[in-house]
Amino acid sequence: MNTMKELKDLNLLDRFLFAEAAEDPVFMEQLLQIILDRPIELKELPQAEKETRKTTWSKQIRLDVWSIDQEGAVYDTEVQKKNTKNLPKRSRLYHGVIDSKLLEPGVVDYSQLPDSYVIMIMPFDMGGKGLYRYTFKMQCREIPDLWLEDGATRIFLNTRGTVRGDASQELIDLLKYMEETTSERAELSESDKIRGMHEIVERIRASEEIGVKYMQEWEERILDRQEAYKDGVDAGRKAGLEDGAAAEKKTIAAKLKEKGFPPEDIAEITGLSLKDLEEL
Repeated sequence: MNTMKELKDLNLLDRFLFAEAAEDPVFMEQLLQIILDRPIELKELPQAEKETRKTTWSKQIRLDVWSIDQEGAVYDTEVQKKNTKNLPKRSRLYHGVIDSKLLEPGVVDYSQLPDSYVIMIMPFDMGGKGLYRYTFKMQCREIPDLWLEDGATRIFLNTRGTVRGDASQELIDLLKYMEETTSERAELSESDKIRGMHEIVERIRASEEIGVKYMQEWEERILDRQEAYKDGVDAGRKAGLEDGAAAEKKTIAAKLKEKGFPPEDIAEITGLSLKDLEEL
C-alpha cells in the first residue's frame, strides 16, 4: 500500500523538500558554507533535478542539486535515504559526468577544469567509523603526504554520526536538522544559518502552489509504479504462454517419434530444430 506523507511532515532527506529548498540560493549557500566551513557565494541559481547525458545512448544521470560558486567551483549535493551499497562508485560516475560538461569542445588545457564537489547526505554510516563526515581526495599510497591536486572532492555526511572527528557543532546540528526538520530542532541550534534555512523550509511548507506540485508528483510516481507492475504482469503472462507452447511442441515431438516419424519430419511439423530434437 502506498502511503503519502503530507508536505508538512517531509524532512530535508526527502528529495522533494530538499530540491524545493535547495533551489533557493540563500538556502544553498548556507548549506554549503556549513558543510565546507568557508564562505561561499553562488554565481548562478541552483538547479534541482538537473538531468545530464553525454550522448543519446549513454546512461541518464539526475543530479539532485547542481550549483556553481563565484570562483567556478561546481557542487553536486545529494540526499540519499537508502543505503544502496554502491555510493562510492556512483559518486565516481557523478564526478566523471560533471567533468565532461565543464570544458568546451576542443579545449585541451585541462588545467581549466574547475574544482568539483560531490556531497552526499544520508542517515547511515557509509564509512562504518561513526563519523559525521568522510572526505575523500586523491592521495599517494606510497607517500601519504603527497596529494594529487586534481580538484575533485567527495564528501559523505552521516546524520547519525556518533564520533565528532573534525566536524563543527554547526555541521552536527545541520545534519540532525536534515533528518528532523522541525522548528524545535532548528531552535536547539545556535546557528543563525540553520534558523534562516528553516524559515525557507517553512515558507515552502505553507505554499499552496508547492503543495499542489507535491501531490501531482506523488500521483505521477504512483501511476508510473502501476504501469511498471502492469508491464511486468503482461510480460510474465506472455512468457508463460510461450513456455506452454514450447512444452506442447515437445510433447507432440515425443509422440511423433514413438510413431516412427523421422527427425526431419518432426522438425518440420513442430517447428523445433534438429538440435532441440536431439536434446529432447
